[in-house]
Amino acid sequence: MPTVADTIVEIIKDAGVKRVYGLPGDSLNGFTDALRRAAAVAWQHVRHEEAAAFAAGAEAALTGELAVCAGSCGPGNLHFINGLFDANRSRVPVLAIAAHIPEAEIGSHYFQETHPQELFRECSVYCELVSIPEQLPRVLEIAMRTAIERRGVAVVVIPGEVFLKDAISRRKSAPITYSPRVTRPADTELQAAADLLNSARKVTILGGAGAEGAHEQLVAIADKLKAPVVHALRGKEFIEYDNPFDVGMTGLLGFSSGYRAMESCDVLLMLGTDFPYQQFYPSKAKIIQVDIRGEQLGHRTPVDLGLVGSVRDTVDALLPLLKDRTETKHLDASTAHYAKARKSLDDLAVNDRNRMPIHPQYVARQISELATDDAVFIPDVGSPVVWASRYLQMNGSRRLIGSFSHGSMANAVPQAIGAQSAFPGRQVVALAGDGGLAMLMGELLTLRQNKLPVKIVVFNNSSLNFVEVEMKAAGFVNFGTGLDNPNFADVANAMGIHGQRVEQPDDLEGALRAAFEHDGPALVDVVVARQELSIPPAITAEQVKGFTLYALRTIMSGRGDELIDLADTNVFRRLFD
Repeated sequence: MPTVADTIVEIIKDAGVKRVYGLPGDSLNGFTDALRRAAAVAWQHVRHEEAAAFAAGAEAALTGELAVCAGSCGPGNLHFINGLFDANRSRVPVLAIAAHIPEAEIGSHYFQETHPQELFRECSVYCELVSIPEQLPRVLEIAMRTAIERRGVAVVVIPGEVFLKDAISRRKSAPITYSPRVTRPADTELQAAADLLNSARKVTILGGAGAEGAHEQLVAIADKLKAPVVHALRGKEFIEYDNPFDVGMTGLLGFSSGYRAMESCDVLLMLGTDFPYQQFYPSKAKIIQVDIRGEQLGHRTPVDLGLVGSVRDTVDALLPLLKDRTETKHLDASTAHYAKARKSLDDLAVNDRNRMPIHPQYVARQISELATDDAVFIPDVGSPVVWASRYLQMNGSRRLIGSFSHGSMANAVPQAIGAQSAFPGRQVVALAGDGGLAMLMGELLTLRQNKLPVKIVVFNNSSLNFVEVEMKAAGFVNFGTGLDNPNFADVANAMGIHGQRVEQPDDLEGALRAAFEHDGPALVDVVVARQELSIPPAITAEQVKGFTLYALRTIMSGRGDELIDLADTNVFRRLFD
């Protein structure tokens, strides 16, 4: 007689699930044993449940399909919380199976008791407790369908003994997978958008992750409107390649050209973006927003017209209504500004005559030039995201994923586990911060145990670098941000992973080539400049004030050498070249 756990395995297998990420535990034994017996869905063992959730989210982000993680009761699935928040905010379909304490003990302050159905409610689109076999498979199928359709996390909480109970007889339903559809606004709404765009003098497009699968349409409408195209970070991989209208990114990590192209337009067309920073939106332009989720319209800035639909379907329907624009002054000025900004950035990404410490820009540029044409890049939150967003080149086949909405440290290696598990023959490169790597460093053992050939490049600046920049901008003296790091290459080698440390720029290319060509996981520990500044495209008066206060307070606290190092890294080495 099949058990409830057997039914779960059958349903997720029929939905195309290839693996389940997790860590075994007593309350989860019924489920993991069903996986063992069925031998149809792999158990992808990790060293920490947070990594399991991050890995599942990464697989879902890259495949667009449902990914699964599973954890034991109490502290086990409690560790999911950060990775599930990330997946839910990134809008990727993940099913989390959370084992629970014995049902009869719920509410008694039993050993390891938590209430997962309450704990995970904020980071999920569906969360339900299964108390009796009769609730399955329906609850599981509802959870999976909700995760897929609403693109988020669904959590099914199951007491350990329920896994082992006999399954009920059921009528098998069709596999639960995404159903393709056409989604666009009504004709009257499209005409209103066309009227507004046709009457505008200067149109700028801001695109985001919703532009996935709509590159052709985006370039076509930019050509029609002679509009520069700005992208948010999550839109980078879908927008900037093969795009003569691209003028870079905006936001805290972006380029001055992206900011100016938006500020100088009289109509901003937002395509599939939830760009969060209100201070970077234009102050006077009218705004049209296109989003598949109606509740997102006007979410970040007031809009003059909101359209519900996918970017691909909406632009396809809008294009015939638009006039062919011939005036290119706004576009020409924006692309010229971008060329100048791009050159300024590229001038920083150099060997610098083999001088130490190595500029992190140079590391990111070398990674981009040496990686494969279909590489998956995953930067840690912090300064690696800055350099990845500015120097990794996309081409339509490469992917760039990360904790871009949730902003969690330590995402790179766990997400690389999911990416490499889903695509074993594809190059996966984690751009790790030293703080992020150390936080979940046990996952290096996961790479070795599961034979995942992930390539890790550590930006080792012995600090929580981005936090230090934030402190400087706010006028604080750096405090509590220094990291006393080991030689991460030695740590990797001790774990049975190829490791090499790089301290001089001349040694970087060879070390990266050796790591990328190595048949297995590899780590390159690169010592980079701690005081490298990442300046946002628009400097506010408060930030100028903050840096001034930082300088005064640093001198007064007896740490003036930091200012000398800051100037040497960002001014003197370039001024006298």
